[in-house]
Amino acid sequence: MKITVAKSAGFCFGVKRAIDIALASAARSKDRVYMLGDIVHNENVVKNIERAGIKKTGKLNNPRIGSLLIRAHGSSKKILQKAEKLGLKIIDATCPMVKEIHKIAIDMDRRGYKIIVIGDYKHDEVQGIVGQIKHKAIVLQGLADIKKKIAKRIEKGAVVVQSTQNLEKVLKMQEALRERIDDLQFFNTICSPTRLKQAEIKTLPKASDCIIIIGSKTSANTKRLYQIARAINKNSYWINSPDELKKKWFRRVKSVGITAGASTPDETIHAIKEHIRKITV
Repeated sequence: MKITVAKSAGFCFGVKRAIDIALASAARSKDRVYMLGDIVHNENVVKNIERAGIKKTGKLNNPRIGSLLIRAHGSSKKILQKAEKLGLKIIDATCPMVKEIHKIAIDMDRRGYKIIVIGDYKHDEVQGIVGQIKHKAIVLQGLADIKKKIAKRIEKGAVVVQSTQNLEKVLKMQEALRERIDDLQFFNTICSPTRLKQAEIKTLPKASDCIIIIGSKTSANTKRLYQIARAINKNSYWINSPDELKKKWFRRVKSVGITAGASTPDETIHAIKEHIRKITV
């Protein structure tokens, strides 16, 4: 059986950088390093980080000794300010590409533009973006939101995009927003790793009988890869570990394409590839 692994499969630069910072901080720090939520959306990665000595916490409510690790998705200014008041040192592992989105939002907000974020309402990255600015932002998850949330014309609007959004959907929303905003400043801030992953997953399902998408069910970018693949090839499956593979998926299959979300470790991809070989002998 021919097995093709997408060149872009697995960790992106921002995720790898955040994990490296986390592990280095845990090894170097004499005091406790805290993490507000998961560093990335992958259970195996989170477990490894916790084993290294970083403690995950749900709230910042008591004076603490140590450091707060800011995750790859970034954080709001309020959380940073609260952490500093509690006496925590900030270790910033925010993806540099997400930082660029923050800069754009802050700049355009200061210039009097209504900030519009295309992204998933409750996603950590989106919450971090809207938490950078003084004025309330509008978050749009899909085309239907435009009519609901922009009932009146907006004189000046600036759009930024969650870095892992679906490019085709975003471009359709851009056109719809042009009809409702007089002065529209549109910043397509989908990151380059996401663009590459989405480009590959548009071709891989056409060249393969079966597609395996690897990543956590909490990963938004993995979900979008699956949705794109499934629309092209119905024999597409989304898993996070080798034991989720089913032998029946590979009956009469001569070629398998594999890709993985930006938070998926290389060892998981390798283990799943080897297990496919094992069950299809």
